[in-house]
Amino acid sequence: MSSSKTEDTKHNPASEKEKAPSPGKAGAQAPGKPEAPVQALAALDPAEQVAAAKKEAAANHDRYVRAVADLENFRRRTVREKEELRLFAASRLLEDLLPALDNLGLGLAAAKLPNADLKALAGGVELVQQQLKGALAAHGLKEINPLGEPFDPHQHEAISHQPSGDVEPEHILSVVRTGYVLNGRLLRPASVIVSSGKPAKEPSR
Repeated sequence: MSSSKTEDTKHNPASEKEKAPSPGKAGAQAPGKPEAPVQALAALDPAEQVAAAKKEAAANHDRYVRAVADLENFRRRTVREKEELRLFAASRLLEDLLPALDNLGLGLAAAKLPNADLKALAGGVELVQQQLKGALAAHGLKEINPLGEPFDPHQHEAISHQPSGDVEPEHILSVVRTGYVLNGRLLRPASVIVSSGKPAKEPSR
């Protein structure tokens, strides 16, 4: 009896193959569901198929026309906004400059009066200058006034060299025209005169 039980419990590969699902059948059933609309369309007669195709084509054309219209509207809106930005980008700066312009007009009116005080006028013009500088600095403008500093070809423009016993060679001897930087970008280099060092001694006769 023990031998018969052993034979019954032996591993039987053939029986396992029969129980395991066939991969071929499973793979054949999976793609069957997406074909349902195609099968439904094939079940229609030719006239109904043509009508359904025309309806789908009309819907696709309508979506295309709407997409083209939306794209054109977006392009026009972008061009309009870009033009408005170009026209009114400096509006805040100009608003800050208007008070200085008003004060300059008052100073000119005072200068035309008889017996005008030149010292007071000079002080008024200096205040207007400081007001202008403050308004421009608030918008990122910075002066380049490198008197006594080493010459920097990236920010300075040397118009001449002059000997000097007080300023080291290749240092700024004097600033002819102030330079300006806007938010780290060079607008205008400073025009400077560079020291060439101590003047050469004339040979004794």
